[in-house]
Amino acid sequence: MTECIQSRFGFEACGKREIVAQFDGGTISSDGGALLLRQTEKRLNLIRRLAQCFLDGRDQTHVEHSIEEMLSQRIYGLALGYEDINDHEQLRNDPLFGVLAGQEEAGKALAGKSTLNRFELGSGIPGRYKKITFWKESVDELLVKVYLESLGTAPSEPIILDVDTTDLPLHGKQEGRFFHGYYDSYCYLPLYIFAGDHLLCVRLREADRDASFGTLEELQRIIAQIRATWPAVKLIVRGDSGFCRNALMSWCEDNRVDYVFGFARNKRLRKIIGAQMHQATEQWAQTAKPARVFSEFEYQTKKTKKGGWDKPRRVIAKAEHIDGKENPCFIVTSLGSNEQAPQTLYEDLYCARGDMENRIKEQFSLFADRVSTETMRSNQMRVYLSAMAYVLVSSLRRVGLKGTDLEQAQVSTIRLKLLKIGAQIRVTARKIWISMASSYPWKDLYQQVWLNLSS
Repeated sequence: MTECIQSRFGFEACGKREIVAQFDGGTISSDGGALLLRQTEKRLNLIRRLAQCFLDGRDQTHVEHSIEEMLSQRIYGLALGYEDINDHEQLRNDPLFGVLAGQEEAGKALAGKSTLNRFELGSGIPGRYKKITFWKESVDELLVKVYLESLGTAPSEPIILDVDTTDLPLHGKQEGRFFHGYYDSYCYLPLYIFAGDHLLCVRLREADRDASFGTLEELQRIIAQIRATWPAVKLIVRGDSGFCRNALMSWCEDNRVDYVFGFARNKRLRKIIGAQMHQATEQWAQTAKPARVFSEFEYQTKKTKKGGWDKPRRVIAKAEHIDGKENPCFIVTSLGSNEQAPQTLYEDLYCARGDMENRIKEQFSLFADRVSTETMRSNQMRVYLSAMAYVLVSSLRRVGLKGTDLEQAQVSTIRLKLLKIGAQIRVTARKIWISMASSYPWKDLYQQVWLNLSS
């Protein structure tokens, strides 16, 4: 039986004119705006430095696709919305992706899905087919280094390190697979550490770990790197109640690091703020609006086999009555009462950590949840690639989009409005011409971003 391949596609007519579509446009790409992303990368020199974190055990006389080229493919691909390695079986022939990957020979295909797959599955053990591996310590160091470079000089304000975790659902038999009752699924629980919108750490962890597992070690590493550059800078660690652990707080106190952590409520704490809770209830009854009363006190949890605090600490209480019910909340901090009042500390400092949750959501826009390979190491590699894609887009937002309507935009919005531009690519002996769509509606924005990145 003869197999028919559809080449023309007919649609409902427009007036008297028939509408026929076909894939015969030639060298056209849907990612013309990615040149701005490439310009951002050239400012950071990110991918070349990331490539230096890898060990290439291949015979270089037979190497067709360098580590830097393959990293470029994957990182730009994630930033542009291509989540799967299989996508690169077609993207490898996209001339614009050739430009992004630094392919000097026009018309030559980039690495295919099989090559990229072997690249990501390196185990660190010499093998016949997987000869590329990476050093996690070097990648971790690079993330912090890029952050320090972006600041240039020591900040006058404290550096706030936000710590949090999220769930990455698993749908196979991956290494470290464990069922988590809160998320009601098999998942990983990666640890994220941010300073503002700068990603400093992403560490993949099994779901049977405490929320704070490994946090102290990661903070010790990051803070040591920051202080090696700026010894006197003030540091504050901020997190929810999952990170309110004695070992972490004691280390901070011993190493000139302040902290603000959420503190899980209990009956004893509720009893301490009984008067404030009554006051908030009366205010709500009179105004029918949410009422808050703040207070502070010294508190020490009881020592048990599972933990407890080794000394009293300052606790801030928010006695809140809202919608006819109590909503008391507590935080514990090393900051003294002479530095910040209770309400200011809670509302302006602690609650501001909510922005980190937006930054974590952006990791999903960059497909950090694609942890479908067998081993933890290769899944950590995939999370690193998503992290580097975030560093690129975040830098584009911070530098290129500064002063524009999109300077606070999410990754998905930046991708849609700025990166996804239809363009025709023509390669001549001396130039690569990128002819973008004349009907693109945000030309002024594009020009402003280009000017910002060029200055």
